[in-house]
Amino acid sequence: MTEVLDPAKASPTVKPTFWRRWVLNPIVKQLTQGTSPAKIAQAIAYGVTIGVFPIIGSTTLLSILIGIPLKLNQPILQVFKSLATPLQWTLVLGFYRLGEILFNAPHVSLSIPEMMERFFAEPGPFFRDYGMTALYGIAVWCLIAPLLLAAIYFTSRPLIQTLAKQVTRKRHATA
Repeated sequence: MTEVLDPAKASPTVKPTFWRRWVLNPIVKQLTQGTSPAKIAQAIAYGVTIGVFPIIGSTTLLSILIGIPLKLNQPILQVFKSLATPLQWTLVLGFYRLGEILFNAPHVSLSIPEMMERFFAEPGPFFRDYGMTALYGIAVWCLIAPLLLAAIYFTSRPLIQTLAKQVTRKRHATA
């Protein structure tokens, strides 16, 4: 485990795993720069929660708009927002369909060829219908986001605190 905590001492011939490169190393780097485990856990929770926002392509701007006023750790926030992208693509249709159910709205086809045909035939009704579907998805996300945020924060905080202790021990052992 000590090898994981010191990315600088990793063998140049051994390629770091995805987990080490994109998850562990950024967290360790922030811990060694003095970021508290609670703030890192908060950034992870917000990163994943924002990362599954049901409007594709909006999560980076949303991360900045939420992260700056809350003083979230931007490197960690952006990493976990990006790591959540496959989950976002998986959940987006579910958010839209649950929104249609929640608001008792008519089912809108999300077939790309049909959407393109409809857009070019009737842009006004297209934006009305698909805009409302997007708003329904956002409403569902708003209902789920606080629960997801709390679950991720309270799960990741003890893990980050344990990692911080390991980093501190390693630092004191080499000093």
